[in-house]
Amino acid sequence: MMTAPADQTAPLLEIEDLSVAFRTERGLVRAVDGANLTLRAGETLALVGESGSGKSVTALSILGLLGDNARVERGRILFEGEDLLRLDRRALRGIRGHRISMIFQEPMSSLNPVLTIGRQVAEPIRLHQGRSWPEALDQAAELLARVAIPDPRERLAQYPHHFSGGMRQRVMIAMALACQPRLIIADEPTTALDVTVQAQILELLKTLTRETGAALLLITHDLGVVARYAERVAVMYAGRIVESASARALYGTPRHPYTEGLMASVPSLTGEPRARLLTISGQPPDLADLPPGCAFAPRCPHVHELCRGTVPALQPATGTSDRDHRSACHGYP
Repeated sequence: MMTAPADQTAPLLEIEDLSVAFRTERGLVRAVDGANLTLRAGETLALVGESGSGKSVTALSILGLLGDNARVERGRILFEGEDLLRLDRRALRGIRGHRISMIFQEPMSSLNPVLTIGRQVAEPIRLHQGRSWPEALDQAAELLARVAIPDPRERLAQYPHHFSGGMRQRVMIAMALACQPRLIIADEPTTALDVTVQAQILELLKTLTRETGAALLLITHDLGVVARYAERVAVMYAGRIVESASARALYGTPRHPYTEGLMASVPSLTGEPRARLLTISGQPPDLADLPPGCAFAPRCPHVHELCRGTVPALQPATGTSDRDHRSACHGYP
């Protein structure tokens, strides 16, 4: 099942000026506003930010899984050169679970409680590869073994409630790998798992994507995860990408106050034992009533008058070793 690593220089996924809005009782809420992302084959890109910043909506837009009240206002999502936003539902169904797979936040709500694990892992193999049920179940058992689930053949007949949280997440990973996708989207894949299991799941994802050459879009708010497992990072705030860089450059020379605030709020093992944790003052903005100018201005310790009236563009950052480092901040040109 192992494939040769793909060419890492060619863009696999390109999101260009994506804007997504939702119709609500309070009016139009723009959850994603002009987002731009590039992901290459074999690369792990982390999309980070607070809850409500637009990370999951961006991911769901790629797969066309937005609700009926959502509207893509503008932009393109190019996957292997093909604009996914122009495809009809039938064409998208041929891509989901086949060329693009997604690992959702909570496996217990994502797995069907009345179907066996074998049925759920084997179904995409049947659907996209045209295998018989016995062949698909054999491959499902191989996948469970690959994600380190013991006694995989016996486990096929069990149901999700027979599995622990970590094991259910491994099942989700097995399902995501079933058809050897080119892109895996992992939306907070370690939510509600203890620290040891988190490390195991993330290490497994990293190893499997390295072996298959698949690209990984890792959505998280945990900067500790980012430092260990991602090559590149995009920081999202109020529906916009406010900084993007290699993980090394982002941690070495952050060029946006929001990124600095996120990093400063991570507990340190070497700090003073009784020191208070640093926080970002204020609250995330209301997407239905964004302030003029920079959305982070009301919380920014370095705000000045230009920030309150003009939205900063994402542009090349200075004072960094990464030539692709971008920041949307008037204070860091």
